[in-house]
Amino acid sequence: MQGIATRDTGGVDSGYAWARLGLSMFLATIGGAGMWSVVVVLPAVEREFGVDRADASLPYTATMIGFALGNLFIGRFVDRFGVMVPLALASVLLGSGFLLASQASSIWIFALLQGAMIGFGSAATFGPLLADVSHWFAKRRGLAVSATASGNYFAGAIWPLVLQAAMSEYGWRGAYILAGCVCLAVLVPMAFLLRRPAPHMATGARHVEPPPPVRTTPLSPGALQFLLIIAGLGCCVAMSMPQVHIVAYCVDLGYGVARGAEMLSLMLAGGIASRLVSGVLADKIGGLRTLLIGAVLQCLALFLYIPYDGLASLYMVSLIFGLSQGGIVSSYAIVVREYLPAREAGRRVGAVITATIVGMALGGWMSGWIYDLTASYQAAFLNGIAWNMLNIAVIVLILLKSGRPRRLPAAA
Repeated sequence: MQGIATRDTGGVDSGYAWARLGLSMFLATIGGAGMWSVVVVLPAVEREFGVDRADASLPYTATMIGFALGNLFIGRFVDRFGVMVPLALASVLLGSGFLLASQASSIWIFALLQGAMIGFGSAATFGPLLADVSHWFAKRRGLAVSATASGNYFAGAIWPLVLQAAMSEYGWRGAYILAGCVCLAVLVPMAFLLRRPAPHMATGARHVEPPPPVRTTPLSPGALQFLLIIAGLGCCVAMSMPQVHIVAYCVDLGYGVARGAEMLSLMLAGGIASRLVSGVLADKIGGLRTLLIGAVLQCLALFLYIPYDGLASLYMVSLIFGLSQGGIVSSYAIVVREYLPAREAGRRVGAVITATIVGMALGGWMSGWIYDLTASYQAAFLNGIAWNMLNIAVIVLILLKSGRPRRLPAAA
């Protein structure tokens, strides 16, 4: 019988699946440049174009909007055609976007290119990859999805340092040219290494139903997805405050861009560890409980930014924040795969991930707007905490509506 492939045929939980996971992590690390580069160049762009902090935050907001739409639309194509072709085309868009943005003559053109090309193109290396990897694992799905998502944080730990070094020599425009060349040279050819279709899409498996969701709820799929969207929006408005503005915050405190970039890298390095631990935990207690733990820890970490603004303190708090929240976004993808049908994974994961990115975009702009009103980031941290509380409340509601998990099929 040729249903869902097993270990012996290089399918679910096989050696090939682990190799594919490693490649997906690498692709996510390179493609993650599209999300984190704009954070590093924000102060330089603000100075060059002579705009205030809220307007300087618009390119990041545009990037997140493009990233959100990319996750939504590319995920639908992955459900139908697999991940290879959408990933290759999006990678061309991403690399070309960096090259064109390096020549932008105004903040508005820069923001447009960030959203329409860089943000949209980089989306292929996040939600669509998470959905694809989820099909190749059953027993270690939580770890696999979280490990793939950690590629985005590897990008956040590596790219700010690389771009900061390039900026010191060639300016932010030269740094963008470097990023564009790397994305075109690496992502496009390596996308074709993912040409093998997911097990449930393989020839001979089309008439075999994949295993049903392992967790149940009386909520309809639409209602569950709606609640996850609200939760994702709330958690990421909160998450965006330190991630988007830590560099600018350090500049305002007199510590400089380099110290802020180091804190961002430290934060995201902590996020890598958090995502991997969260994946292991999700395999044991489920994605929803893991999501709740991450949301509570993130809220507590946000409180620490309010009283502590010394240089050493900010390094420590940034690490604590990264260790607290790193597993949150990947947990949404795990929850979707636990509760909703496999054949809808790209669409459903894409929709929920889109909500988290919209939250990052909204929060990134909102924090800059609050800063302009108050000349301080303290109120912006409090705003993030309030949104985090909403996130926790929705997760608790879903948890109260959840039933017992089903036992995994023996073949899985």
